[in-house]
Amino acid sequence: MQKGRILVAALNWGLGHAARCVPIIKALLKNDYEPILASDGDALKLLQREFPHITCLSLPSYNIKYTEDPSNLKWKLLFDSPHILRTIKAEKKVTKQIIKDYQIIGIISDNRWGVRHKNLKSVFVTHQLNVLSGNTTYFSSKIQQNYIEKFDECWVPDYPGRKNLSGILGHLKKENSAIKYIGPLSRIEKRSWPKIYDFLIILSGPEPQRTFLEKKLLNTFKDSKEKILFVRGVFSSEEISVKNTNINIRNHLYGAVLQQALNSCKYIIARSGYTTIMDLNSIEAKAFFIPTPGQYEQEYLAERLHKLGVAPFCTQQDFTLEKLNDLEEFSGFRSIRFDHSFRDLFTLFERK
Repeated sequence: MQKGRILVAALNWGLGHAARCVPIIKALLKNDYEPILASDGDALKLLQREFPHITCLSLPSYNIKYTEDPSNLKWKLLFDSPHILRTIKAEKKVTKQIIKDYQIIGIISDNRWGVRHKNLKSVFVTHQLNVLSGNTTYFSSKIQQNYIEKFDECWVPDYPGRKNLSGILGHLKKENSAIKYIGPLSRIEKRSWPKIYDFLIILSGPEPQRTFLEKKLLNTFKDSKEKILFVRGVFSSEEISVKNTNINIRNHLYGAVLQQALNSCKYIIARSGYTTIMDLNSIEAKAFFIPTPGQYEQEYLAERLHKLGVAPFCTQQDFTLEKLNDLEEFSGFRSIRFDHSFRDLFTLFERK
């Protein structure tokens, strides 16, 4: 018997927020809830492709874009803050209408501040209890924490305790009973399949930095004799090709095809986004990271994993083929067993 409809909303900042909602959505279905999905842009497209038979709705877009000069990103976001505040207000209005139209009984919002309602149990999903922004980290973290407090619970997709993936991002010094650690979220499962590719390159994230890295990597590997699967991370009908037949280029992979690709390669080259890290942790991969320039979170995660001996990294500007020689000196990911119950988490929506 259906327990009711849960609105699941994901931020459109790259594809990571939507991707990590996939296991939550599957768990809702397994526990007899009916998910109603909402996002915008490519994140919405990903949800539609993963769940073609589930209602997917559009939300107002934050239209967050990177600057060409990474050092200006923080100031651009500050300049855009009036637009972001207007979008949050618009989100709240659209959310109120969705609740009315679809008889929603609860909300799960992945980093969408405006998708909540005072009369419904609302959950905020994030690995960023602290938001790194250089010399303004204290203030950006306080803003995030103040918004989180407006929700009934905050679900952090990480391990509790010292052995974790997110470090200071997802762990506060003071305990908070509203914060629930639910373990890493990944739509990818580890499989023992033959290694078809030497390298799987996965691009993601907002423009124009995604395109900058794409051009650099294609040029760097243009004469490579290694077998490479190059996933551009775009939803586009436009195809690109290269002369090197060792490079197989795909615009995007999802579902079982993505899982097979990740399990069929020796090494992975990717951004150090947190969702990517959770996926690679799930399959215990060996990876090389190239953090998005100017994104403090990715730079921190890449540096932390390097110090822990898990994975090497370098800046986008400094990447060369020789950098990949460092891969053998690192352990790769080692997933930690962590038992949690979505069924227990979902009881929040059954409380009055």
